[in-house]
Amino acid sequence: MFLRFLALLTMASTIIVAGFAQGEISEARTLEEVIDKYRAGRVLDSGGEVQSSPLFMTLGERRIAFAHFDALYPTQLIPASTVPSALTEELIDLTGLEFSANGKAHTVGSFLQSEHLMGLVVIQGGKVRLEHYAPDHSPDARWVSFSVTKSVTSMLIGAAIQDGYIGSADDPIVKYLPRLAGSEYGQSRIRDILQMASGMEWNEDYEDPASDVAIAGAYNGIALTDYLYAKQRVAPPGTRFNYNTAESNLVGEVLRSAIGMNAAPYLNEKIWQPMGMSSDATWLLSAPNGRETGGCCISATVRDYARLGMFALADGVLPNGTRVLPEGWIAASTTPSDGYDGYGFKWWLYGQGRFRARGVFGQTFFIDPAADLIIAAHGNAQSASGSDHHRELDAAITAMSNYFRGNRREQ
Repeated sequence: MFLRFLALLTMASTIIVAGFAQGEISEARTLEEVIDKYRAGRVLDSGGEVQSSPLFMTLGERRIAFAHFDALYPTQLIPASTVPSALTEELIDLTGLEFSANGKAHTVGSFLQSEHLMGLVVIQGGKVRLEHYAPDHSPDARWVSFSVTKSVTSMLIGAAIQDGYIGSADDPIVKYLPRLAGSEYGQSRIRDILQMASGMEWNEDYEDPASDVAIAGAYNGIALTDYLYAKQRVAPPGTRFNYNTAESNLVGEVLRSAIGMNAAPYLNEKIWQPMGMSSDATWLLSAPNGRETGGCCISATVRDYARLGMFALADGVLPNGTRVLPEGWIAASTTPSDGYDGYGFKWWLYGQGRFRARGVFGQTFFIDPAADLIIAAHGNAQSASGSDHHRELDAAITAMSNYFRGNRREQ
C-alpha cells in the first residue's frame, strides 16, 4: 500500500499536470489541516484516491506542504553542518534585465514579484549577486526538490568512485546488484542508467494505470529488481534515451550496495557537512525507516541548493581543497549521451557548457561554468511542468547567464 502512495508522489517529480480539479473539496489552509488531509497514512487509508493524492494539492496547499514534507511523509534527517559556511554578498541590481517569455516582455524585477517564485539566489564569482524570497518564505525555509535529487544521487555515484567503492561508470550494474544476473538489465552499465539509456523496455505513460511507472515507479530494493528482472531489451545499452523513473531508484540501489550504507549519511559525510550547509535537510524514504528514494525529494533551503551548485561548479572539490568527486567527473556527467544531447548523468544540458538540476513545480539549481555562475530557485508553479512560470524561470535564468557571460571581465 505504501508503495502505491509513493508512486503517486514520485510521479509528481516527472508528470506534466495541466491543472487541478479542486472544486469538489475544501482547501486546507493551515499546516495542521494540510497534515490531516495529505499525511501518508490518510492517503493510504483513502486507497490513493485522486482527491487525496499530493499531485492534486491546490496552489495554496502546496505552498504549505512543500515547506513541510517531513511533517507529511517519512524522511531521513540530514543535519546542518557543524561549521556552516558564510556566503559573501556583493549585490548587483539585475532588476532591469529584460527577457521575453509567454509572448510577453519581462524584467528580472517583475519576475521577482511572481507569486509562483518562492526563493531565488544568484551566486557569481563566489559572491551572492541577487537574493529574493516571497513574503511567506525565507533563507531558512526548506522546500522539496523533487527530481533535483537525481543530480545529487549522480554526484554521490561519483563520490563512491573516488572512494573506491565503485570501479567506474562503465561497470555493469550486476557487479553491485548480483540479483540482476541473468537478466537483460544485467547487461546495462552504471553509465547507461545514469543517462536513462539502459535500452530496456519501460512505459512512462502517467495516464495509463497499467504502465510501468504507475505500477513500479516508486519501487526500491528487491521489489524494484524483481520487477526489472523481467523487462526485455529494445535497444543496445547507451544508444536510446527513454525517461525512466525506476532507473533513478536503481541508481540509488547501486549506490547503497556499493558503499554498504544508506545514501543520506553518505551525502552528509561527503558533501553536506564539509560544504558548510547552513540548515537541516531531509530526504524522502520509500517507507517509514526505509530507503531513500534515489530520484526524488531532498528538502533543503535555496541557499543550500546553491551550495550544491557550488560543489558541482568546483568539480567536486571542497573549499578546503579535498577532492570528493573524480577529476573531470562533472565534465563527464554533463557530456551528452549517444541517446540524447540534452541529458547527461542525471543532469539536463543547455549547450555551451551550461547544465541544470531540475524538479517539477520550478525547483532548480543551474550552473554556467563559463560565467562562474550558480542560480538556485524554489518554486510553486501553476502546474508540475510546462507552465507559464517554468517558461519565465527558464528565460530569466538564460538572461542572467548571458548577462554574466558578457560582463564577467568587469566583475
